[in-house]
Amino acid sequence: MRKNFGKKTWLYPMPVLMVAAYDEEGKPNVMNAAWGGIHTDDMVGICLSEGHKTTQNILKTGAFTVSMATADQVVACDYVGLVSGNKEPDKFAKAGFHAVKSEFVNAPVIAELPMTLECELVSYDKETNHMVGRIVNVSAEEDILDENGMISPAKLRPIVYDSCNHDYLVLGEKVGKAFSDGKKLK
Repeated sequence: MRKNFGKKTWLYPMPVLMVAAYDEEGKPNVMNAAWGGIHTDDMVGICLSEGHKTTQNILKTGAFTVSMATADQVVACDYVGLVSGNKEPDKFAKAGFHAVKSEFVNAPVIAELPMTLECELVSYDKETNHMVGRIVNVSAEEDILDENGMISPAKLRPIVYDSCNHDYLVLGEKVGKAFSDGKKLK
């Protein structure tokens, strides 16, 4: 038997995304965003309120990065979601993050987070808080790559947000092969 919970924002997995941008003076800021993901083939969509410092920076610079939060950086990643860049101007540094300028867009790559989508702003809808960015490049540290040169989730150790229980969970266990295992039923 099923239990009904009514209207909730529960969906698994909810990636924990670290969205970063520079302000007009080139100072980095970052926020934790759980409501986002791939929007179309080369675009990412994220729900970001207009009041966030990071959102304002993106609207001014037209660029941002999206990094996967990792188990190794869970404290810093949670901190940047708890503290507003509008109230704490050194939030990025207090989290222990170091910015490296992206080679592709005018936005910071967070050195401590090993996988990053480098994006240019495509659109922002103030009514729905929906931001869309074109992925210009995906960069990853070599130490999270597998023997085939691809990103290894087991090495990356990305975390997801459990919105039902307010927990962070780490991903990584392989349970099947996409576009392959279903062929057994053909």
